Amino acid sequence: MEHIQYRLLMIALVAVIFMIGIGIMIAEKSSAGAIVCVIGTIVSIGYGFVTKRKLRKQS
Repeated sequence: MEHIQYRLLMIALVAVIFMIGIGIMIAEKSSAGAIVCVIGTIVSIGYGFVTKRKLRKQS
């Protein structure tokens, strides 16, 4: 069994929190909050993919 990569786990949790925020902001009818959460989701997922690629190159 491989070890847990805590950095990637935290990035994934942040992305999930932003996705939950999208739903909450839509329910609250806050378009500005929804846009912020969408941008946060895209940035956090992108950062996760870049980090994973860098970790694979180091191995």
